[in-house]
Amino acid sequence: MPEADNALYSRGKYRLEWDRKRDGSLRSPFLQIVWYDADAGRNRSKSTGTEDVAAAEEELDKIFLKRERGQAVCPTCGQATRKGGNYLVTDSIADYLVARANIDSISTVRARLAHVTNYLNDTDQLGITCEAIDENWIEDFREWAFEIPVVSPSGNVRERTPGTVEGSVRQLAAAINYSFSRHDTIFPAAFKPRKAKEVSKTPVYRSDVPELAAMFRYAMKPGKDGKPMNARGPLWRFLQISVITWCRPDAAYAFSTDPASRQWHSNMRVVDLNPKGRTQTRKYRPAVPVGERAADLLDASEGYFVGADSVKHSFSTMLDELGLPREGETGTKLIRRSMATLGRRRLGEEHFVQVERMLGHRKDSTSDLYAMFEPGFLGRALKVTNEIIDEIEKLAPGAFHRKDTGLRLIKGGVVA
Repeated sequence: MPEADNALYSRGKYRLEWDRKRDGSLRSPFLQIVWYDADAGRNRSKSTGTEDVAAAEEELDKIFLKRERGQAVCPTCGQATRKGGNYLVTDSIADYLVARANIDSISTVRARLAHVTNYLNDTDQLGITCEAIDENWIEDFREWAFEIPVVSPSGNVRERTPGTVEGSVRQLAAAINYSFSRHDTIFPAAFKPRKAKEVSKTPVYRSDVPELAAMFRYAMKPGKDGKPMNARGPLWRFLQISVITWCRPDAAYAFSTDPASRQWHSNMRVVDLNPKGRTQTRKYRPAVPVGERAADLLDASEGYFVGADSVKHSFSTMLDELGLPREGETGTKLIRRSMATLGRRRLGEEHFVQVERMLGHRKDSTSDLYAMFEPGFLGRALKVTNEIIDEIEKLAPGAFHRKDTGLRLIKGGVVA
């Protein structure tokens, strides 16, 4: 039974309601966005198309952001005016999440800002405005945040690190600055997040080839529960594409051999880690060459290669099983860091530029417009990658074979 209307969400003049008949029964199974139209002198409504309150709240946020933006204008010049020091931090966060809904890292953004919202709830500050957030307020937030442990989906508990806390501070600054750019607040963020190098300890642990091979052996065999090999298929494929391309975890999850994504160019033996339609960001995704063994693997794949949105849980279980260091030293980026270190050692400093290209740390320059860069120029990096793949194969036979080619891969899971 739907919850009482007075418990639902509202922003400004817009509110969520169930469309009920006189007898109390629902006229529509979907939540409605209702607002008063002063010009028409009556209420108007729009269906959210969902009965899920959280999803309906997002639809209301979109309506509010779209229709209320730019309403404050100067009657003389017609230019947008700033609304003054009354814009709520909660509204700023909601607007920012709507505006950034399609970015790759939105789940991380939501988690970081949810930590801020929890603080506002715990300290009874839901009515605080953006202009009131200063350095002193941020220091109080930091002190509170350090006391809140991080609980993983599997139930593991660890202390919150300065880097994790500062991630929330950095995201809050981005939200307030976004509101400032929209003329909703008078000032940009009145505090400065600490630099990553000041609060984060860069992991120094790297895996060698035998240890990488051990990871593949783990991913390839049935688990202790007797489940078949395919239960670890996404982890196995994540290891494969991470070694082949040296890519970031988010790029691994997004990689697809579907021709529509224009990422796998079989005839050129090139993987473009940036799918069609995605705008390059600060975390640049390069195009990289692959060898014949890897090409055979990709040619046998259909759709999303990893087939899951995340392998963090299975990767964490593997780390524990293999007895590898934790406490921030290892994680799904371990493969990328290890490949970069192995590549640097084998290529030598004189060819370090190829390492930078493979990692996406060196982007196309103006010169590339005249002398077009081609992934084939990364011949030495490709040779090193092929050598590592061959060495892993010797220690973990079948590591780069598709023994599960009978499966069709979809993002979020594997189906027969």
